[in-house]
Amino acid sequence: MSLHRPAGTLSDGDDPVSLTPDDAGWSYAGLRVVLVPAGTTRVLRTGDSEVFVLPLAGSGTVHVDGLTFELRGRDSVFTRVTDFAYVPRDAEVRLSSAQGLEAALPMARCERRLTPRYGPAEEVPVEVRGAGQATRQVTNFGVPGVWEHADRLNACELMTPDGNWSSYPPHKHDEVSECEVVNEEIYYFRIAGRDGITPSRAGFGLHRTYTADGALEENVAVRDGDVFLIPRGYHGPCVAPPGYPMYYLNVLAGPAPQRSMAFCDDPAHTWIRERWRDEPADPRCPVTDHRGRRR
Repeated sequence: MSLHRPAGTLSDGDDPVSLTPDDAGWSYAGLRVVLVPAGTTRVLRTGDSEVFVLPLAGSGTVHVDGLTFELRGRDSVFTRVTDFAYVPRDAEVRLSSAQGLEAALPMARCERRLTPRYGPAEEVPVEVRGAGQATRQVTNFGVPGVWEHADRLNACELMTPDGNWSSYPPHKHDEVSECEVVNEEIYYFRIAGRDGITPSRAGFGLHRTYTADGALEENVAVRDGDVFLIPRGYHGPCVAPPGYPMYYLNVLAGPAPQRSMAFCDDPAHTWIRERWRDEPADPRCPVTDHRGRRR
């Protein structure tokens, strides 16, 4: 079965994405993308997974365990870094919105039940990674060292200006070694249209996942709303063609006793990092922060 799941193939009713670890054929990482129409409330149960509630478009309110978190959200993933909420396993969560909300729920099966918590947008670090045409923005809202309030769940957002490459050099995290831990990973793509802000199926990007022995080799065109699963192997690059900025949400979880996103580069391509030392970053990055678009 292909690791590429085009938009619509994982839908559940009106919700664009419903992917459990069992659906993916692995043990930990999952993702839902849910819609909360204006003036309504959705009731969701987390079961055996901890969850981030991350607005993709719109704003909303999270009610869980007697607590209420107001998420200010954004117009689209290309306009602002958003605040978010952490929701524990074995919880009933109510999502409500006056104007309407589309939210991603990255999730991970876990053992510990932690308390709910709010993550303010102004405390989310925005990193500029790479250089030249490999410059991209990494929004580190749910990663170790920044957000420690999780059992197994790791998540971050990537913003790649049009014409640039990200997830580069190719890297992997499918075994325990001196430089990596085992993590299952989900890529959830949004592609902007001609205005660079509004997600659109008109545009596209490219993604590659492969293994050194050639047993796995997938080179695909991805469009807005597509999902790609990474059970093993090197992954990257993700390429944003001229005219079509690319966003993707990374969800990672695995069996390591401590949360980690450690990885190993493909040794054939890691030399490119040395060139970045003398190459300036693309001035279009960072694209956004908690105040909005930077340029």
